[in-house]
Amino acid sequence: VMVTGAGGSIGSELCRQIVTIKPSRLILLDSFEYGLYELENELRENFKGLERSDDIEIIALLGSVCNRTQMENVIESFAVDTVYHVAAYKQVPMVEKNIVEGAQNNIFGTLIPAQAAEKYGVKNFVLISTDKAVRPTNFMGATKRFAEQVLQALSQRNGVTKFSMVRFGN
Repeated sequence: VMVTGAGGSIGSELCRQIVTIKPSRLILLDSFEYGLYELENELRENFKGLERSDDIEIIALLGSVCNRTQMENVIESFAVDTVYHVAAYKQVPMVEKNIVEGAQNNIFGTLIPAQAAEKYGVKNFVLISTDKAVRPTNFMGATKRFAEQVLQALSQRNGVTKFSMVRFGN
């Protein structure tokens, strides 16, 4: 299992839940060094008491979902089966002031790992979206809606990868 945006608030909680189902490998990917560092340490410390915890390989990788080469290398090298794509800029005021970066990260940062997943036969790719993607009234919501549409288009190809999404709301 790979979680993009693993060091953030949603990604880190998702990782905490995934560890309890004991995948053979959990890949944590984020560009937020400190969050990634803290999460890796927390997971290693907290799951020591789990039965068969030694069977879970945790790999923390610094990286960007906008880096096509890295996304392809990680997915291929670790034979990723499932991707939870959480990486996104989600703070509305910040994205409104940084529109180009918001589009780059939220739209292309979804397209690139989704295409890599498709290319290397990942079974499941799950986008964590937002309620702000429903009839968006701000740029952040529009970028997340666009990311959803990217996955809807990719799912029409009828490949091996099952693309799905879930919207979280406040």
